Amino acid sequence: MTASARVWFVTGASRGLGRAFTEAALAAGDRVVGVARDVSTLDGLGQQHPERLLALSLDVTDREKVFEVVGRAVERFGRLDVVVNNAGSLFSGMVEEFTEAEARAQMELNFFGALWVSQAVVPHLRESGGGHLLQVSSIGALGGFASTGLYSASKFALEGMSEALAAEVARFGIKVTIVQPGGYWTDLYTSSRATEPKAVYDELREELQEMWAEGSVDSEPRLAADAVMKLVGSDEPPLRLLLGSMVYDVAFDISRRRMETWAAWEETSRAAEKAVPNPVG
Repeated sequence: MTASARVWFVTGASRGLGRAFTEAALAAGDRVVGVARDVSTLDGLGQQHPERLLALSLDVTDREKVFEVVGRAVERFGRLDVVVNNAGSLFSGMVEEFTEAEARAQMELNFFGALWVSQAVVPHLRESGGGHLLQVSSIGALGGFASTGLYSASKFALEGMSEALAAEVARFGIKVTIVQPGGYWTDLYTSSRATEPKAVYDELREELQEMWAEGSVDSEPRLAADAVMKLVGSDEPPLRLLLGSMVYDVAFDISRRRMETWAAWEETSRAAEKAVPNPVG
């Protein structure tokens, strides 16, 4: 281990992208605090890197526990350099179908979990003079898609919070990057939950399944980890980073269509604003 070895804090480290990020950091000689609800799958890595991997059980929706575990991480390794907010889940279903409990569960993990971790690590990053916070978002934050509305909502919320956070902590040397992955061979979809379907949407579901079967592009998580290693090695990391050709093309397509719509309605938009003196007083 070199003196320049970084200390990572990775949520959702037991599987999928989180596991890939953890393995890549360890391969680079860095130290990692890997957290997840069940960290038993990290036992093998822990045996290979007993001095450089600390696996801690954590439910990121428990704010008090998040602060406690972050404190233990800093106590063990002395500081944090790279924090990856990766923990998340997919709860699919049409917006009309969601119960209150299901909608709140999606927001609790994907948004509030990332918020609690962000709040817990920022003081430590500030105290050590800086660091890099990676917020793992999704192609779902580029636009709302049928049957993933609440998932998209949670990622939209994550990105809005993260943009504000980036502006707030920049003066402390803390960098924030929103990572927007496309499809990877993880268990996000196989472990996802779904609402109780309403028959009125059966035709739409069939159309969506056909579209996804024809257009799905999934890659090895290792490729995402390679990109993240380049990202954290940059002196000037971007606020946003797209991962994958498909998500890159989708991002540009959505942006173009939005700009075309705004331009088509420009006259109406501009007519809705005209400065006048304060009518009260």
